[in-house]
Amino acid sequence: MKYPNIPLAQSVIQLCKAKGIVHIVISPGSRNAPLTIGFTMDSFFKCYSVVDERCAAFFGLGIAQQTEHPVALVCTSGSALLNYYPAVAEAFYSEIPLVVLSADRPENLINIGDGQTINQKEVFANHSLYSANLCENDLETNDLEINKALNNAIISKGPVHVNVPFKEPLYETTNDLLVNPIVKTTVFNKKVVDYNLLKDIVSRWSSSKKKMVLVGVHAPNRISQKWLNSLANDDSILVFTETTSNLNHPNFFPSIDKIISPLTSEEMEMLRPDILLTFGGLIVSKKIKAFLRKFQPKHHWHIDELKANNTFFCLEHHIKISPNEFFDAIFQQSISPIISNYKPMWNAVKRHRSEKHDSFLRSVPFSDLKVFDIIINELPQGIILQLSNSATVRYAQLFDMDSSVEVFCNRGTSGIDGSTSTAIGCAVVGKKQTFLVTGDLSFFYDSNALWNNYIPNNFRIILINNSGGGIFRILPGKNDTDIFETFFETKHNLSAKQLCEMFNIVYATARTSNELREAMSRLKDDNNAPILLEIFTPSKINDQVLLDYFEFIA
Repeated sequence: MKYPNIPLAQSVIQLCKAKGIVHIVISPGSRNAPLTIGFTMDSFFKCYSVVDERCAAFFGLGIAQQTEHPVALVCTSGSALLNYYPAVAEAFYSEIPLVVLSADRPENLINIGDGQTINQKEVFANHSLYSANLCENDLETNDLEINKALNNAIISKGPVHVNVPFKEPLYETTNDLLVNPIVKTTVFNKKVVDYNLLKDIVSRWSSSKKKMVLVGVHAPNRISQKWLNSLANDDSILVFTETTSNLNHPNFFPSIDKIISPLTSEEMEMLRPDILLTFGGLIVSKKIKAFLRKFQPKHHWHIDELKANNTFFCLEHHIKISPNEFFDAIFQQSISPIISNYKPMWNAVKRHRSEKHDSFLRSVPFSDLKVFDIIINELPQGIILQLSNSATVRYAQLFDMDSSVEVFCNRGTSGIDGSTSTAIGCAVVGKKQTFLVTGDLSFFYDSNALWNNYIPNNFRIILINNSGGGIFRILPGKNDTDIFETFFETKHNLSAKQLCEMFNIVYATARTSNELREAMSRLKDDNNAPILLEIFTPSKINDQVLLDYFEFIA
């Protein structure tokens, strides 16, 4: 087997191999040639070539999201590295393991006017778990630093940066393995549980008649069904879930905004919980955040082995165990569910909202809201659904998702960049078919995602094109002026048709409800090539339809 003829490059590659890092996303360049040669010539690694570094990073993030193991990104020196930053920030806040391997020039060539050089050391310092700045000759120190970086990515679930300087020549190879790097094993520190605190929490939980469980972004199939059943069958507990929570039970309360949005102040006071229990990642719903910040619970506890966010400004305890361990303590030690009218009262509200929701959707004109109604009802079972940010994920929140659908969205930074690239990375390694639902600005922003030779034939993109940033018509400040349309809504007349022709994606369109239903059938049945369905909706009625919807369901 051929190896790069640079010991430092060999050390990086061999330690990645020792840690089981299989997926390597490489963007072209010269300075990173030693790494590219080493990774691609070793059959242990699965290497992908993605030209655009921003797309490459999100593509890798999609792979890491599904495998839950670090993915390595390899780039050349200079501005190439900076293009990783959006995905690095997303990985940081979403707890997704990425390993950035940036090639660099030797230190004596930095800041002297040499080409393609920037200050690469610590460039991701504010949004990475560890930064390792290697040197050319100290192999022992380098091994230690590489180990620390890779172990941090594995244990703490986030991005790390390894900056690797190479001097020329860069392309020489050897048949000999020149290094035998020291492998520091990954050590998982045993959790220290405060059993006195846990005992007090179990006591409070058992006596409370108004408990709310709120779940943010959450990977599928993580909570034991017996604990979900225990939560669902207790009348003192309301379980609010989001589309990205991936938790389902008939007694839970999905579609939070349908419940919260029409409430009066008196009703909100009635909904205020004594205990708020949260787990999972970031919350999508602005309405539940506003509600819990104004009507704060007496106690807020967050369950997570790594970190807790004080989202509602009243966090009392961060319980550093898994949700399964917490519920085991709660339901094994607590008494039988107490009598309460908390959930029965809000079940009546939930039924009313659902009936009004269905009634409104039967008569609504073709619009973004109607499109989401059709899409979510027509999606195949058992798929992975990737959602882009902004209006897309918020519209999806209004509908109950089939329990067999696994839902993902880049909610770490909630940016519109990278959604398509992430979905494609997910599709490449996902064990199920992947659908992406996206808005027009998010799609066109990330159109280089299609410049990719790895898109599976069963991958689907559903593009909702309302000719601009439709969410700005929903938010406060809408104004039909040239300034609003140009700088906020950013109106356009673009279509994805030419992009599909260029990248060999099958293209379909829909402009009516009937056309959309017919097109959705094709998406389910035709698996001979990737398909993009572009749905054109009227830009100027969507905000009024949504306002009418919330007024009607009240």
